[in-house]
Amino acid sequence: MPGIYRRFAIAGAVTATAALTPGVASATPSSGVSGTIISKSTFLGTDYIRRQITIEPGGSTGWHWHDGTLYAYVEKGTLTHNDADCTTTEVYSDNTSFTEPSGADNVHIGRNLGTTPVVLDVLYVDPAGSPLSEDAPNPGCGFQ
Repeated sequence: MPGIYRRFAIAGAVTATAALTPGVASATPSSGVSGTIISKSTFLGTDYIRRQITIEPGGSTGWHWHDGTLYAYVEKGTLTHNDADCTTTEVYSDNTSFTEPSGADNVHIGRNLGTTPVVLDVLYVDPAGSPLSEDAPNPGCGFQ
């Protein structure tokens, strides 16, 4: 009989721990996005990566931020860019360029709300070995 009580005690402790553990925010994955690296070089501890990114209609980059600075040129389509405060920061269309600053305090999402693909020519200027972006959870906006 003591074995049964021990199992109930362990089960209760596990349940209590699970109930008291705060939920872990999960990253928001991209959807409808593809990318091809055009070139990559490293100089004095900095990676310079040029990439063509296509975002299909209805697609998004998912919420993210960058370790370095990103420079982008919109070759085709219209990109809606939102910051973590859920406001539209900018809408970029054909033949426009924009910059995304580095750091975890610059969480944002790029969305294609149009009917044609968005094609971007992007230059990442990152600390050597950094990922192209860092995933972030949705900050509470009603869209993804």
